[in-house]
Amino acid sequence: MEATDRARLESYFSKIADGFTPPERPSSLLITHLLPERPAFIRAIGKATVLRAVLPKPKSIDVMARREVEQVVACDELTRETFADADTAVTYLETRAAGEPVVLFDVGGYFAPSLDALCARFTGHILGVVEDTENGHKRYADRDKLPCPVVSVARSPLKDPEDFLVGQSVVFSAEALLRGRGDILHGRPALVLGFGKLGSSIARLLHVKGVRVIVYDINPVRQTQAMSHGFEVARDRDQALETAGLVLCATGGLSLRGEDFPRLKNGAYVATVTSSEDELELDGLPAGYVRDSAGENVTRYTTTGHYFYLLNGGNAVNFLHGASVGPFIFLVQAEIIAGAAMLARGGLDATLHEVPATDRAAIAATWLHYYNR
Repeated sequence: MEATDRARLESYFSKIADGFTPPERPSSLLITHLLPERPAFIRAIGKATVLRAVLPKPKSIDVMARREVEQVVACDELTRETFADADTAVTYLETRAAGEPVVLFDVGGYFAPSLDALCARFTGHILGVVEDTENGHKRYADRDKLPCPVVSVARSPLKDPEDFLVGQSVVFSAEALLRGRGDILHGRPALVLGFGKLGSSIARLLHVKGVRVIVYDINPVRQTQAMSHGFEVARDRDQALETAGLVLCATGGLSLRGEDFPRLKNGAYVATVTSSEDELELDGLPAGYVRDSAGENVTRYTTTGHYFYLLNGGNAVNFLHGASVGPFIFLVQAEIIAGAAMLARGGLDATLHEVPATDRAAIAATWLHYYNR
């Protein structure tokens, strides 16, 4: 990032933090993709809250960004197991913020399994969670009852530009990996599983590139939306898997179970928009499959009479090329900070919440001041 761009970004986040810093700053723990532009956002989090630790998503850590962040705050290892076990989760929070009011910044519902224990047993006070992703939103929404407020930005209109551009970057990275093996997109039908914001973006770009696109979504409303955009909608998911040469998983949940993989067309490529643990049940693959390298970031799974390729080990394929969506990501990051201010002010029920439209408008106006030039 050039010096002028860095200065603009720092100024933008300083303005955002000034607008959403509560009178009494709570402590916080931040789960995040630690990408090259992320330190400015983390500094803003540290201005609006007392940031106790950053937990980088393990498959998306830029070495230089981590070194920069570690100069001001601890970076701890993040695993699903840490917060899947109640005792481990509570012990971790005690080491970082014992006795303090805490906001938890989440990306993918990591805190969801142990949230009840954290709220009941932590010596401090869990003010609530700010969740960034659709996958995480579903993890919290699927609970019968929440023990604290959760502010979700996953379905915010400020996230629409990011989701659209993430979809574009997924297609870019998938095509780059195919070309690295001497393959191309054309001539292989693409099956897009999930027609939400990301899936629809992926489908549109593939269509523009001249690829035949088939869409599958369990939601009949999204099926009609896909048809209205001119896409072929699969009636039979299994049959669609058998004919697709490229399968792109964008459901925000489990897309392919173990028994689905043998149905894939020989030589099909599989890519996801999130982590393999969320989208793919690779542990459920039938016995007999052998995995080996088929090129950089391409894994071949082979058994008698059948083989398929997995891109980036099943993790978000776009992170191989930086997953950049330009300055639009700063809109959502600002809304995350606004979500923390909501929790710090208190008075929220233990349910899912959204940032008010007035706050979103203020964020958008600030962003336009810095980036509509």
